[in-house]
Amino acid sequence: MRGAALTYAGPPPVEALKPCHIRIHPGEYVTITGPSGSGKSTFLNIAGLLDAPTQGTCLLNGTDTTTLSERDRTALRGGRIGFVFQSFHLVPHRSAVENVMLGMLYNPAVARHERTALARDALVRVGLGHRLNAVPTRLSGGECQRVAIARALATAPSLLLCDEPTGNLDTATAAAVLDLLDALHQDGMTLVVITHAPEVADRGDRRLHIRDGEVSDIRRGGPDSTRATHTAAEPNGAAPCA
Repeated sequence: MRGAALTYAGPPPVEALKPCHIRIHPGEYVTITGPSGSGKSTFLNIAGLLDAPTQGTCLLNGTDTTTLSERDRTALRGGRIGFVFQSFHLVPHRSAVENVMLGMLYNPAVARHERTALARDALVRVGLGHRLNAVPTRLSGGECQRVAIARALATAPSLLLCDEPTGNLDTATAAAVLDLLDALHQDGMTLVVITHAPEVADRGDRRLHIRDGEVSDIRRGGPDSTRATHTAAEPNGAAPCA
């Protein structure tokens, strides 16, 4: 993100995210914390190409997404980004395989005849090879979240965005899901995880903290490593990236 910000039209206008300059590197595991209403979801929506910034730019793998048509943004999002949400968003009368396949509908690069095999492979990867035909009402909360993760991974995205992925889970189940995210990170997946839980935030390589729409980059190494990223400017006028 280079000076990316989002203001919702009024009256009165709401500055949900103030201009921020953030670079997330391939293979990095970034967690995002902050109080409710601080702008975390707005940040994630911009990163996930669900919302376009009203100011600044957002690049994905070198592509300036703010210059794309809505159709091209949708195609890029479907092929490069996976989403995992707190509430799973599974279709209750569809099997695990079918739920994962539904996530491929907006990816033009995946042919219809490839969907079943990709869905099965993704479910095996998250440890649900024995539950391929189970419907969500017959799955535990942890298994439902694994189906949601499999759906996000099925098309091999370069970025996985998670919004409170353990928020609806008990402690033991949450730990199992976090271990799965750790394994994905070790395999090279780029992860961005929103959380209110300190134990989840501490799993990442790096933490962003958002308050009142302002993004701070918290590096490993204690309080002195905290730096606000929305006010700085490089000497040549280019937006700095953390």
